[in-house]
This record gives sequence, structure tokens and C-alpha cells, in this order.
Amino acid sequence: MPIDLERHKSYTSSTTSLNTLMFRCRPPQGGFAFLYEAILRTTVYIDGFNLYYGSLKKTPYKWLDLWSYFQRALPKDCNLTKIKYFTARVSPLPSDLSAPARQDAYIRALRALYHDKIEIIEGHFSTKKVRMPLSIPPHNTVEVIKSEEKGSDVNLAVELLNDSWKQLIDCAVVVSNDADLARSMAIVKRQKTAKILLLTPGGPIRKPLAVLTKWAHQQLNVLPGDLAQSQLPSRILGTTITKPNSW
Repeated sequence: MPIDLERHKSYTSSTTSLNTLMFRCRPPQGGFAFLYEAILRTTVYIDGFNLYYGSLKKTPYKWLDLWSYFQRALPKDCNLTKIKYFTARVSPLPSDLSAPARQDAYIRALRALYHDKIEIIEGHFSTKKVRMPLSIPPHNTVEVIKSEEKGSDVNLAVELLNDSWKQLIDCAVVVSNDADLARSMAIVKRQKTAKILLLTPGGPIRKPLAVLTKWAHQQLNVLPGDLAQSQLPSRILGTTITKPNSW
């Protein structure tokens, strides 16, 4: 005889583990009821530039295997089902003309290995010349090259909210230290639609923002040891894609 399955979610403080989603199986009248711990459907939302500048830029770990890393770094009750990687195509700079080619190789490598398991969601990158004042008197202005990444924080917030409202996730892992994401995290936590795990690039040296930890059920750091053990192969099998020499 079929079993009625009723899903019960409980939410705990940031100091507890993610072993919080429980299922109650209720058989027909006269049967037995029992509880068991659930595996959380988990999507990771990565602020690509925040991860790069927080944990990767001055390291030999830029050729990062995202899927391998998060399988290693997440709690055991997280069933990794999707990674959404938010970035923007960089522009060549006079001091680094090959940056776009390195980034393109990395994106192609992720797509070749993981297909739709890792979704690359692109904003845009703006590079322009602007005049800015010097920090010392008399504060004369000088012309500088200003680069800005646009759209990733908005795209991440929208995807997080959409997946939560559509009940596609039990756990959302936010990889960033950008205060602009606080509002979307707050909405998800208040609505109790998913657990939120905050992963801070550069931690523990780089402290997580209080406005983000306030809305996370748990906070962890991106650790160099896990990065070192989660590197893509130097050559992607079945393709011509190779790790950039400078990485």
C-alpha cells in the first residue's frame, strides 16, 4: 500500500550542522511512522570575481575544479546538484593582454567537463579611462584605467530567489563576501524556503561581512588546502583545452 510522504523543514542557528531537513513517512491507519535525516538538494552560487580576488589571484590554484572542490568542502548532508558560476568576460589591459584567453580557456574547460552541471552566467566587464584625485595634497587628478564588473551580484541574487521560490533547492551555498547579496539572503531565510550556507573567499584572514553572516545558517571559509586538492587536469581529455602557462 502506498505511503504518504510529508516533508517537514526545521531551521536551526548558524552554529548547527545542515542536518535539519527531515521527512516524516506516514503509512495508512494502524501502521508505523518514522523519521530519517534527508540529503539536501544543494546549489552553489559563486560570485566568480569575489572568489578569484579573495582566494585565487596570487595562488597556483586558479585552474580550480569547482565540482571537485565543493564535493570536498561541503557538509556530508549536502547533495551537490548544480553550480551556478557568475562572471563576466574580462577585457585585455596594457599590462595583461592575455587575460581574456586565460579566462576563456577556464570557462571552456568547465563546460567541457561538466556540461549543464555547472552553469556559467555572464554579466559584463567595463574598462574605461577616468580621472581620479590623488590621495595626497593638493589632490591633483590623474588619468587611470578603471575596470568594473557589472551584473554578477544582481544575477546571483535573482537566481537564488528564483530557485528558492520554485522549491528547486533545500540548501543554497553563497560564495561571496559582497554586501549587495544580503537582501536576497534575508528573503530566503525569512521565508524559510532553503538553508543558506555562506562560504567566504579568503577566510579566515578575510573576515565575512556581518550583514551576510546575519542571514546565513552557517558560515565556512574557502581553505587553500581544499583548493590545492581540487585542480583540473592540465589538459582536458578529448579537447585541445590546456591550463594556461602562467597559472
